Amino acid sequence: MPHRSSPDKLQAWLDELSAAAQADLEARNQARDEALNKSRELIRLCSSAIRAGHRDSWNEANDLLTQAEGVGREMQALLAPFPDLFYAGYTQDALKELVEARITLALISDSALPALDALGVPYDTCLNGVCEAASELRRRCLDVMRQGAMDEAERLLAAMDAAYEVLMSFSYPDAITGGLRHRVDQLRGVLERTRGDLTNSVQMQRLLRALEDADARV
Repeated sequence: MPHRSSPDKLQAWLDELSAAAQADLEARNQARDEALNKSRELIRLCSSAIRAGHRDSWNEANDLLTQAEGVGREMQALLAPFPDLFYAGYTQDALKELVEARITLALISDSALPALDALGVPYDTCLNGVCEAASELRRRCLDVMRQGAMDEAERLLAAMDAAYEVLMSFSYPDAITGGLRHRVDQLRGVLERTRGDLTNSVQMQRLLRALEDADARV
């Protein structure tokens, strides 16, 4: 007959399980709470950095981005022992915002893009961040168009086009790409509206120049 565990042995085993589970879950819960706070801080810093870049306040933008990168590293280090928490939605959303801020600021300032290994985020998160950065360029396009800087608007539109062409080639399920397809669909609409706005603005400038030339001849 199989040996039966005594009630005392069962209780000892359950006590050991309870202590181990309590320690593990307490550590995971503490890491989750800290990561949530850092993800909120990271999103705030990234949003502020992008706004500063749109205002051409580059010292402020770069300082905020440096702070955001530090918080991102802290969050990743905190969650290194807990891969399931690292891939939780709120964590990847915050890291996506960090990619968006890095790429947006690089593109609107026409400066070097970060090296891929320096981004330090999963590729699906990186792709989603690039997609949102491309959409963010619409605001900059409109700003420079109002200033009459059509060449700069053309450069930004070309960057949006390039991002869209690459991103639309990823046809994997949303469970694999973190919802990339939906964001790319949104980017297509943003891109077409921006292209239409730029086309209308260029045509208006040509019309004004033609009227000015006609007035000069008269």
